Amino acid sequence: RYVPPEVIALRVPLLNLSNFQINDWPDVSAKSYAIMVLILPTDGTRKWREHELELVDVVADQVAVALSHAAILEESMRARKQLTEQNDALDLAWREAEMAIHARNDFLAVVNHEMRTPMHAIIALSSLLLETELTPEERLMIETALKSSNLLETLVNDVLDLSRLEDDNLELDIERFNLHGVFREVMNLVQPVASVKKLSMTLILSPDLPVYAVGDENRLLQTILNVAGNAVKFTKQGYISITASVAKSESSRDWQPPEFYPASTDGYFYLRVQVKDSGCGVLPEDIPHLFTKFSQPRNGSNRINNGAGLGLAICKRFINTMGGHIWIESEGIDRGSIVAFIVQLGMCDNHSDTTTHQVQMPPKGQANYGSGDLIGHKPAFRDCFGVTSSNARYQRSL
Repeated sequence: RYVPPEVIALRVPLLNLSNFQINDWPDVSAKSYAIMVLILPTDGTRKWREHELELVDVVADQVAVALSHAAILEESMRARKQLTEQNDALDLAWREAEMAIHARNDFLAVVNHEMRTPMHAIIALSSLLLETELTPEERLMIETALKSSNLLETLVNDVLDLSRLEDDNLELDIERFNLHGVFREVMNLVQPVASVKKLSMTLILSPDLPVYAVGDENRLLQTILNVAGNAVKFTKQGYISITASVAKSESSRDWQPPEFYPASTDGYFYLRVQVKDSGCGVLPEDIPHLFTKFSQPRNGSNRINNGAGLGLAICKRFINTMGGHIWIESEGIDRGSIVAFIVQLGMCDNHSDTTTHQVQMPPKGQANYGSGDLIGHKPAFRDCFGVTSSNARYQRSL
């Protein structure tokens, strides 16, 4: 209809007609909804009626709600846009970090490979020189060079292992292996160094310890070597003892033991290894920090030939990967220490002859992770100059 110029039109959004008590309102259903238009004069002489004030009050409430919803929607859209931008930035940063990690690992692998050849030549030739006629001064210099080369080799290997562990790029090589042979190999590698320091070294294998097991032989060997090597390194006089047994749930000596020890019928058992020494010991408050990378105990004056502080950190990562845990006990400085760990290994049938069994060689190009008995295993060394030594000395992390 025609609207006179002295009035204004106001559109009201979808109101329930039953909310207003108006006598001259058209007959409509109580359930009906309509779009209402309020026409008011503009001269200001007209007085507001009660039902008009009620209408304005309802409209004001709905407008306030609509404005509130609009503000919430606007804020939600702004937050969603900001979150999307942040997610995109995080994805980009994550991809860049992965690329940097891969580049770092590739670089470390190349450096490790390139350093091994000259380093092994230095170690081997220094070992051969020690077997010749030397003056005391010459022997001291060669022993220093050999010791420094071994420390450098250990550091390079530890950094590479730690890089792989942090990148979650280390996979366990699960194979059947000679468990007793692993401990005998540890003795073959560690005992010569202990003999030089005039240390007594013993190995005790529990009668219930299976001869064969299923697991990662190399990682287990490396872990035991790291722990035993530390014991030899930080013991000036006295003894080192290595004890291996099957962990029992009733063992009161195990700190934080696993919640469940599977029975033999489950196909698994827990190997418990303990390395005890009479060395310099460690302060109780320093024990929690020993498994942190690049961490050294504060009693530095009592420790000689300190490494980079990576050995125990790597051991802890290896043991966690193998479903176990490691801990240290010590009563203080010059009181010795005990390093013990538990790992989960698979069970397998033992051979009737544990000393003269056949070893099946792997295909060409693959590493040999068989279960060969390692008693008296002393491989000959031949360097790039053709010099051969039948009693070459080598070590992993001493």
